Amino acid sequence: MRRPPETLLRFGRAQRWVHRVTAGLMLTCLATAACLYLPPLAELVGRRRLVVTVHVWCGLALPAPLLLGLAFRAVRADVAGLSRFFPEDRAWLRATWARARHRPAGKFNAGQKLYAQWTLGAMLVLLGTGLLMWLTHLAPPAWRTGATFVHDWLAAAVAVVTAGHVRMAVRDPEARLGMRTGWVDRRWAEREHPLWRPEGSTAEVEQ
Repeated sequence: MRRPPETLLRFGRAQRWVHRVTAGLMLTCLATAACLYLPPLAELVGRRRLVVTVHVWCGLALPAPLLLGLAFRAVRADVAGLSRFFPEDRAWLRATWARARHRPAGKFNAGQKLYAQWTLGAMLVLLGTGLLMWLTHLAPPAWRTGATFVHDWLAAAVAVVTAGHVRMAVRDPEARLGMRTGWVDRRWAEREHPLWRPEGSTAEVEQ
């Protein structure tokens, strides 16, 4: 499927679905966590056992979309791009700190890479500590206490970072369009991601 010359394919179906399902699971985990730890919400929602069950199973399923998505070449290419830092990424961070207009970036800028890497790391730590809390026979009480402390505070940090991510997305409708439909305006891409060369990309071939 091809669009007019003024648009570029940024994300294929596999990439968009990995993002959507992961986002849905993450938001469900955060919402159920809020219902478990904030008394006003706990009283409003009730059914604590059901909330715990939904929270646990959504947490266990969090890695699944990415793991399944790795079967697609476009997803593997994006994962590789998000996991590597290049000189232009350091230049992007310096330009952002200085509030310069020109900020060199490839398909993903340094901020997006840092967010993706931090979120993946946090997800793995939350999964590990959550298992220690859920499967009580796996560790002694002292370990479970430490796991609970790490899990709770890291979840709060994830909530703050996720809110920042959503705020940035709200401020950039073209980026939201790219994640929703896969296509972005060429001028936006040249302005925000001047080093991105989408021609012949795996996302385009996938279509």
